[in-house]
Amino acid sequence: MGSLFKQIYRYTRPRAFRHNENLWPYAKISRAETGEIRSLSYKGVSIPLAGLSELKNHYQGDVLLTATGPSTKEMDFTVVPETLPVMGVNGAYVLQGQLQYSLYIVVDMEFYDRKPEMITAIVSNPDILFFTTLHGVAKIYDRHPREAIKCKIALIEDACYKIYQGKIADDAKWHTYQGSNTAIFDEQNKKIGFSTDIRNGIFDAGTVVYWALQVLFFLGFKRIIISGLDMNNFHQPRFYENDQTQLPSYLENKVENIVFPAFSLASRVLEQHGVYVFNLSQESAVPELIFKKVKLHVLFKQ
Repeated sequence: MGSLFKQIYRYTRPRAFRHNENLWPYAKISRAETGEIRSLSYKGVSIPLAGLSELKNHYQGDVLLTATGPSTKEMDFTVVPETLPVMGVNGAYVLQGQLQYSLYIVVDMEFYDRKPEMITAIVSNPDILFFTTLHGVAKIYDRHPREAIKCKIALIEDACYKIYQGKIADDAKWHTYQGSNTAIFDEQNKKIGFSTDIRNGIFDAGTVVYWALQVLFFLGFKRIIISGLDMNNFHQPRFYENDQTQLPSYLENKVENIVFPAFSLASRVLEQHGVYVFNLSQESAVPELIFKKVKLHVLFKQ
């Protein structure tokens, strides 16, 4: 039946709407005046969502963002205050116990498919506010009994692939969002954007960390401390992997022309708003002119 619905959808919508084909007609949404998806039902079941408007500037102070580069193995997280909010991405959840996650973000659908046990552990944690896309929500509810989903879900969207709206091509990003005061674009490359209001969507730059920066700014944090932001040695396993369990990385060919310019834009926008990013990876390829490098124990002595 799903294949039939997909074919009907393809033949009745323009190609720019193709990213919605696996959701129709299962997902029904309504939007708030501020742009975000306010309510969702999936396969006839009402899905509880954390309201993005209620989360705006809900936090303050510091947050630790755990990325998954190999340098994470060298971190001594015992110096991290127990009260510090921690956001994880993808497989960083193996640190649960050393750290107490209260925020999480996964937007890579391949990760859902390749690491289902990790997703199960995350969504079963009632202390977590989980940021993901509608495609992620669909995978969660297709694969878990409703009573097993204990986390709170905050629904986010790619600004160029909004649900039941047409795809916005790279060349059309700036023209589409130039009238918005919450979408800032790189002066040298108008294809690279940063959103200061995630209710209007989040701009992708090839890495979930870039999504996380936009989310954490929206939440109100003033210092974002990142572990595992190596952006090099892509042939090596992530800190939670080994040679047998290593998933492919698609970042290496995007680093110089997409990721670093996007991080540079994020750094400028954040600093203009009094938000500062610190990189705990001492061997990170991310230039220190973008994110200042600092050691964890030094940071918390200050």
